Amino acid sequence: MSAEEASKVTVDAAVNAKPEQKQQREVQGKPNKPKSSKKATKAIELKTPKGTKDYADREMAIREQIFSTITQVFKKHGAVALDTPVFELKDILTGKYGEDSKLIYDLKDQGGEECSLRYDLTVPFARYLAMNGVSKMKRYHIAKVYRRDQPAMTKGRMREFYQCDYDIAGTYERMIPDTEIVVTVVDALQRLNLGTGFIVKINHRKILDGMFAVCGVPEDKIRTISSAVDKLDKLPWADVFVEMTQEKGLDPEVANRIGEYVKDKGGVELVQKLLQHPELSKNVKAKEGLEDLALFFEYAEYMGLDKNLVSFDMSLARGLDYYTGIIYEVVLVEESVKPIKVAQATAQLSISKPDGDAGKKKGSSDVVDESQVRVGSIAAGGRYDELVGMFAAAVRGKKPNAKQMVPCVGVSIGVERIFSILMAKAKKENDVRSSPVQVFIMSVREGMLKERMEIAKRLWDAGIPSEFMYKTKPRLDRQYEACDKDQIPWGIMIGKDEWDRGCVKVKNMIQKDEQFPMGQDIPLDGLVADLKARIGL
Repeated sequence: MSAEEASKVTVDAAVNAKPEQKQQREVQGKPNKPKSSKKATKAIELKTPKGTKDYADREMAIREQIFSTITQVFKKHGAVALDTPVFELKDILTGKYGEDSKLIYDLKDQGGEECSLRYDLTVPFARYLAMNGVSKMKRYHIAKVYRRDQPAMTKGRMREFYQCDYDIAGTYERMIPDTEIVVTVVDALQRLNLGTGFIVKINHRKILDGMFAVCGVPEDKIRTISSAVDKLDKLPWADVFVEMTQEKGLDPEVANRIGEYVKDKGGVELVQKLLQHPELSKNVKAKEGLEDLALFFEYAEYMGLDKNLVSFDMSLARGLDYYTGIIYEVVLVEESVKPIKVAQATAQLSISKPDGDAGKKKGSSDVVDESQVRVGSIAAGGRYDELVGMFAAAVRGKKPNAKQMVPCVGVSIGVERIFSILMAKAKKENDVRSSPVQVFIMSVREGMLKERMEIAKRLWDAGIPSEFMYKTKPRLDRQYEACDKDQIPWGIMIGKDEWDRGCVKVKNMIQKDEQFPMGQDIPLDGLVADLKARIGL
């Protein structure tokens, strides 16, 4: 037998060995080798989920500035803060958002409760009011919401994003809180210095319902047709017409009548014109809505609201089911063509197009297709008088009484698109500074670690953001580099001679000081007061 054949016989014998033979080998001190229990490590892709992102320090500096500015305006108008859970019972959210309900994120059953991530901050607020029996409240809420939408990251359309909500709940005289809502959001946006113009588009749910009734829209199709009309800021009229007629079964003649109404835009003069309309003026709902808007424009003038910033737009529909009165949407327009008169705004925007027909609806020489000129919506809201009562009724199983009906009106500012604008602006101007530090404490030649610590503590106690390098003997050039990297405006230079004399040098690290190029001697006992004066604290 050859060596190769003998080896094969040995291997076959080992493979075919019976269990008792294997056990015998183990007893003889020759245990079988166990199979390896080590599993292959699965590779993990390090990325954020679709429609979400991380925000770095410089991005967060701008976002915090946005939140701070908006919060200050909300508080100035008397609003108090409120927070609610990031997820709600599924039944709370179901049926409140019309066709957008499909965008709600449902969660897996955890212990017998079906939950969903909140879609907005309005429905949770209404639930809070109904659950706690609150009948009057002016609140703001800044928090994340979630939508299973197709994200467009560069345009600020995300699946996880912040909303800044401001709502007034309670029974008041007609249109007073509704007007203050617009005044508040305009104030907040102007203080953010977006560097681009914006228009507040307004309409009224009762005007829409009256218009649809006059045009002949069947009652059961009003909400779905309203949702189609709401797309006119994104789609040309021809596409919306197809959706209404072919997809939603509306009579083409009825759709054409709607088209005649939704092209109307203007101010109080349009309200007065429609109040004299032979058909709309006879519709009870439409007349009530037009009278509300007439009051709105009257109060807006007394509250100092620039009338050129507000446009009564018959195409604004807002697809959410819970709106019952005035509705708002704030849209950005090109900076180079800020409107002098709102009614002419979109016409002016089309002038800059190289193609003379660009931005115009097909079949019309003077109607501008807003989907071609709008930059994006940055805020929206409206009146919702029945949502709180709807929750109260659901608990009792019967119609809500007068006490349970809590009228509400509010607006939601979308942070992500505002952030995209301000971030691009800051990068263009090279003005993005994330570090809050105002003073960097440096030593010259000698390490002087304890002295740097002592000064840092003194400045921290005085509320002056300060830092020093975590080395016993740092090189001066490294300290300068750290200061430059974070764009820290002031430096404190500590040298042994100065310290023995009870003083330090304060140096402007951003601008060259012709009078004190190496820094100005400041006594230690006057250091805090000197720095506060320089920083503006």
